[in-house]
Amino acid sequence: MAQVDRSAQTLKYLNLLSRQFPNQQAAFTEIINLQAILNLPKGTEHFMSDLHGEYEAFMHILNNCSGVVREHVDEIFGDSLTDEQKGDLCTLIYYPAEKIALVHARRQDSPTWYKLMLNQLIIVARALSSRYTRSKVRKAIPHAYAYIIDELLHTHPDENNYRIRYHERIIDSILETASAEDFIKSFAALIKRLAVDHLHLVGDIFDRGGGAAKIMDRLMEYHSLDIQWGNHDILWMGAAAGEPACIVSVLRNNLRYGNYEILENDYGISLRELVSFADRTYKAGERITPLIKAVNVLLFKLEGQIIRRHPEFDMEDRLLLDKIDTLTGTVTLPDGTVQKLMTRDFPTVDPHDPYALTQGEQRIVDKLVAEFTGADHLRRHVDFLYRHGSMYLVRNGNLLFHGCVPMNEDGTFSSVNCMGTWRAGRDYLDFCDRIARRAWRDRDRDALDWMWYLWIGFKSPASGRLVKTFERSYIEDEAFWKEPMDPYFTLTNEPGVCDAIMREFQVEPMSANATGHIINGHTPVKTIDGEQPIRADGKLLVIDGGFCRAYHPKTGIAGYTLISSSRGCRLKAHEAFKSIREALTRNADIQSETYRFDVAEKRRMVSDTDTGADIRDQIGDLRQLLDAYRSGVLEERY
Repeated sequence: MAQVDRSAQTLKYLNLLSRQFPNQQAAFTEIINLQAILNLPKGTEHFMSDLHGEYEAFMHILNNCSGVVREHVDEIFGDSLTDEQKGDLCTLIYYPAEKIALVHARRQDSPTWYKLMLNQLIIVARALSSRYTRSKVRKAIPHAYAYIIDELLHTHPDENNYRIRYHERIIDSILETASAEDFIKSFAALIKRLAVDHLHLVGDIFDRGGGAAKIMDRLMEYHSLDIQWGNHDILWMGAAAGEPACIVSVLRNNLRYGNYEILENDYGISLRELVSFADRTYKAGERITPLIKAVNVLLFKLEGQIIRRHPEFDMEDRLLLDKIDTLTGTVTLPDGTVQKLMTRDFPTVDPHDPYALTQGEQRIVDKLVAEFTGADHLRRHVDFLYRHGSMYLVRNGNLLFHGCVPMNEDGTFSSVNCMGTWRAGRDYLDFCDRIARRAWRDRDRDALDWMWYLWIGFKSPASGRLVKTFERSYIEDEAFWKEPMDPYFTLTNEPGVCDAIMREFQVEPMSANATGHIINGHTPVKTIDGEQPIRADGKLLVIDGGFCRAYHPKTGIAGYTLISSSRGCRLKAHEAFKSIREALTRNADIQSETYRFDVAEKRRMVSDTDTGADIRDQIGDLRQLLDAYRSGVLEERY
């Protein structure tokens, strides 16, 4: 018998644990259950990044589980179904309500069709459920039909085929009660739930595409996920917390991409007063519209105020409003060159105090702050981002973050002045996480200013580049638009640098005994130019493949999904999604090219994961509880 630890703290904990497991039988039953779970295959993890509001493409990949559903259907049915039949089954899983409506319209919804589809769905669900405990599968089954679906999943032949006849009678009853459509939808939901155990979103849900609010609504219903904040997510988080510069940046981004709907329809943020102010104040008929002129000037004034409050941000070279000469229509840039501007129309810029807001501008800013902080739908989404998100995550030997870990040219970690304390590496990212949460909790001026810096600062781990918004807004020569990147983005092509970063975050680098990777997004991989997402001998995985339609010509693809299963890792490079109608009428799935790497010599089990480590800790606690019962330290209850 193991020595019982009788310290007061341990006994207090064991007393609490005994409420859940009140006797030896309950304790060793749970130990047996947990030991069995350790020997199941690890659940499939999916990694996506840089969705940028592309709702339809995201939903299709969520529905087809990045092609995993089709892989399972091919494996399960082999040559027993034609490609067309397998395509029909997959489309039914992806879009059950829409597919059933199409079958209705074509008058193909016979009892034979329903029975065939139900039986095929049961076969797929049964195969997928074999990787999980029966308890976990039960929790995943839609509640209304849990008992019946559980029976159908666990029907196996017996000597007299009683169970098979029982199974058939259930199917017949489903048809007789006209509930086949509900059961098809339930099985489709269960299959998708079992195909992906956990989703990692490595940043940038917002901006560019117009569907970010719809994506957030769907994510709030998803069974298991985490989010690593991207710079665009942090921008919206700062805006919802009331940071004026973040709010105006959000407006600028969405106006540039024509996404009025997310502001006005999804979040109820009115732009009426801003539009009226712009039309009254700025000239029309130029390349830059009055509305964009007004937003630009508001942004550069608000940014200038932050930069002046925080010299430690080291962004004085971004103070350019005071470098404008409206008489000549030029600006003097930080390198001393004088460049012609696209407009001379700066009526609210006071040459003596260029970063001061006029009374009219201040009213607009105050109104926008009230609109953003009072938007209930947006607040719920940002609350979700904080509850399920972080600056970085270490999970199952992988290090996940959106952008970078700021570095110097010599490969050391950059030190950043964080409110008087110099921080670098993991310590700096931990500070960024804390200050972001403080901005939402306390909404103090310093924390809100830091939200703007995390969105755009050169040493921000979510950004990592010198953003030239002014030059892109006013200077025609694109040579001045180039934005230098943090050394991280070139240094991490070297395996040794990736190893050093992983060790900084206590991740064991990839080796014969470990499978550590760095996984990030942020910088679109230009496959069309020969760039590769798998770098540094497989230690760095950059999974921004350009979900955003505007990036498709630059990347040559329409997004990546990284899949980590018990058999290893594979990267899916997706072609552009056409439409749900194409998927329904032609079984047109997103075509994906698969890159396999880090292939497991033997299947990775739950025992090889972080969940396995937690389970082993639970087993250790339960063994202590058993010892306490057996030694009489605790009294059993029945």
